[in-house]
Amino acid sequence: MTKSARNKTIDFTLEDAPAGVLEEITSDIQENPALRDLLNRTINGDSFKLMKKMPNQVIDLALVDPPYNLDKKYDGMNFKSMSVTDYQTYTQSWIDYLKPLLKNNATVYVFSDWKTSIDIAPILQKNFHVLNRITWEREKGRGALSNWKNSMEDIWFLTNSKEYNFNVDAVKLRRKVIAPYKEEGKAKDWEETKSGNFRDTMPSNFWSDISVPYWSMPENTGHPTQKPEKLLAKLILASSSEGDVIFDPFSGAGSSLVTAKKLNRNYIGIEQSLLYTAWGAYRLLQANTDKTIQGYTNGIFWERNTLGEQKKAMTKASKAVKNRGDNSDDITTSIDLFS
Repeated sequence: MTKSARNKTIDFTLEDAPAGVLEEITSDIQENPALRDLLNRTINGDSFKLMKKMPNQVIDLALVDPPYNLDKKYDGMNFKSMSVTDYQTYTQSWIDYLKPLLKNNATVYVFSDWKTSIDIAPILQKNFHVLNRITWEREKGRGALSNWKNSMEDIWFLTNSKEYNFNVDAVKLRRKVIAPYKEEGKAKDWEETKSGNFRDTMPSNFWSDISVPYWSMPENTGHPTQKPEKLLAKLILASSSEGDVIFDPFSGAGSSLVTAKKLNRNYIGIEQSLLYTAWGAYRLLQANTDKTIQGYTNGIFWERNTLGEQKKAMTKASKAVKNRGDNSDDITTSIDLFS
């Protein structure tokens, strides 16, 4: 079946993988390898076996998106729902492999649905400092006749110790000001621009500005539980710095790795499906030239349905770069849109 020209979904088969993609994949690692031999690699294999081989205390930020405790098919492999006790044991197992890899000041984000959150909360609390639980609106989701539609997911904000990094200014959300308040004729806590009135707001633990990848978005793949790059960018920018090491032991189609690369972080990813790993490797190659993250423009996170304003901001930023003679192709963080 021929795709529409607007359908950007990455879902090629291994037989049809673009040239050079499969060569980018690592299939195994040696025991206790040097960190430099792991950096910026996507590894196809069993996380539980491979994490045992990795060097200790090298990870600054771990993004952990394990299978939720429900029945789900992943590239022909079935994950079966477990009893609460068994799933807690499964959770403790990957934590036991992950903990030695973390630096003392490392941050860990763990993804879950609402029901799985109930099961894993006591396990996370036993192993980490629990600082918050982010809830994000997934938007998609099937309706239910006898229950509320399930369209929310959780992200647990955990740290390895009481020392950790959190860059709040990097993750503010730009919101339109509907009823601007002025004091002595001047804008108060908002800015007036040619493209509208905006306020950069402090990030909360409820995110309603995320769009799940869909068929016309270049980041979309055939993975059944893919996370949006915008969502991952918030976590990466908040809890790491450029050059830090981002680790994803269940990396799927590579969204966390791609986002880390676009934001100038190092990454290590492990994924058991060769097909999903190949999709991620393809996206990583694309990220050599395409650094865009939908919903994140010029160092600012924008609300949904603000593409027009973002394009105006990009135009202004491009003109500013040309005027100052900067040859850099990356203008995501260098321009103050309010200037």
